[in-house]
Amino acid sequence: MLRLKIGGVPEHFNLPWRLAIEEGRFRKEGIQLHWSDMGGGTGQMIRGLETGSIDIAVLLTEGVTKAILQGLDAKIIQVYVTTPLHWGVHVPYNSSITSVDELEGKTFAISREGSGSHLMSYVQANQLGWDPNNLKFNVVGDIYGGLWALENDEAQAFLWEKYTTHPYTEQKKCRFLDTVVTPWPCFVIAVRKEVYDKHAAELKKMCSVVNDKATALKKNPDIIDLICWRYNLRHGQVEKWLNETDWNYEGIEYPLAFSKTISYLITLNLLSEEEADKWREKLF
Repeated sequence: MLRLKIGGVPEHFNLPWRLAIEEGRFRKEGIQLHWSDMGGGTGQMIRGLETGSIDIAVLLTEGVTKAILQGLDAKIIQVYVTTPLHWGVHVPYNSSITSVDELEGKTFAISREGSGSHLMSYVQANQLGWDPNNLKFNVVGDIYGGLWALENDEAQAFLWEKYTTHPYTEQKKCRFLDTVVTPWPCFVIAVRKEVYDKHAAELKKMCSVVNDKATALKKNPDIIDLICWRYNLRHGQVEKWLNETDWNYEGIEYPLAFSKTISYLITLNLLSEEEADKWREKLF
């Protein structure tokens, strides 16, 4: 039995993994997966891959692409979610801010450097024509740190997946202001290169198992109720999310998505041309 440690955010995107583990589907293929919730998001998972505390990560495309091209010893083995991620822009509940234009020059709460909340702040700045050099950040660890920073005026804005934060907007812990959409498929599966070199065939089986589970889940007539129950989300919110979301059911490759991601990172001065050189052989 091949034993592997995998990390991912404790969010509805990863329900196919959780169900496949609970149902013993990986064990039938000779793989024992130990799942760890990574509330700190992509930045925490990149650190886990660096230290070897996890072998595999399900993380944001832009974050791990940047990390690998800047030296992380890992490979991307598959796009996991093929659709974009809808990031909510949140401000303190009692803030006088009513437009994203008013956030220029304000402090953004981010989980970690290199995380999605960090990189998407640059994407938003680019879309709004701000000088990215003027962005200010407060590293807060996770969603709870972000909410605390907003409540205590340690930050004036916080970007996080909008359906995950919806319960907190209802509790008046923050206020939803707008949406920023990733210009690429949002989640990929990455693995430490050492593990990739030794177990490529088993990793391919692993991806096939989770893709099949995602296919079955998408067709499940009870999927909305299941997600509502497991992730404390409203029925209407889950229905909207499902309409916006598709997993990689067939395990299709998306090289152009990575080309676009890299071009964007270079435009934002988050990646150099030299670092991006030979990206195909470095990423995959």
